[in-house]
Amino acid sequence: MGNFRKIVNNVIRDADVILIILDARMVEETRNIVLETMVKDLGKPLIYVITKSDLVTEKENVETQKKEFFSAPKVKLLSEYKRELKPCVFVSSTKYYGVNILREKIMIESKRYKIERMPIRVGVIGYPNVGKSSLINAMSGRGAASTSTMSGHTRGVQNIRADNTITFLDTPGVIPFKETDKTKHAIIGSIDYTKTEDPDLVVMKIMENYPGIIEKYYEVEMSDDYEETIKEITKKKKLVVKNNEPDIEKMSRQILKEWQTGKIK
Repeated sequence: MGNFRKIVNNVIRDADVILIILDARMVEETRNIVLETMVKDLGKPLIYVITKSDLVTEKENVETQKKEFFSAPKVKLLSEYKRELKPCVFVSSTKYYGVNILREKIMIESKRYKIERMPIRVGVIGYPNVGKSSLINAMSGRGAASTSTMSGHTRGVQNIRADNTITFLDTPGVIPFKETDKTKHAIIGSIDYTKTEDPDLVVMKIMENYPGIIEKYYEVEMSDDYEETIKEITKKKKLVVKNNEPDIEKMSRQILKEWQTGKIK
């Protein structure tokens, strides 16, 4: 991870414009204040890009975050982030929402900062698995950036020419220095479901902070006993081990996979 930080730091210094990529379902949790501060201190134009916006609506953003998430001071609407994070563009790489708006915003910011170089070098940074490479592919109109549902897929800088005006610098995802909350990292997808320790505890945390979303997806009743809910889902899916006992770990890992890949929304 230390080498990845060095790569990202170099991209921030070399790029003309920086895009910081955030997950629409977990905007606050996928912010990296250290990187934001570095970009601002260097006087580089910074655009916040909130990806996966097709997975959440303004209404859902409120209803699924009734409790404080990872000690966040308050729950915010997506519209509040739009006011706070400026400039900010909402994008869906799968539905191609906001792609043209983002392209226009890059050109506007470049002009405002008197960047005359063509093509403009656009650095793309953020946590692992927030959708950096998918965004670049949506912007370039082809599968030029290698993607995967597994976090940590991008290992070095990928230089991708979108057109005559923009070249993207895709970077490995980085986690803020000394941030050790593995439950958070599993929920936001920075640690993929295959490598997550105690996936049942992660799933229970999702249930706690996103009430009803998993239960609705698997069509089971809500309960304050999250462990019992996972057992109910496991029985429904007929995942058992010896003596017909429910395979909680396997089911929890499957639930986490559905969450990380955006099927549970």
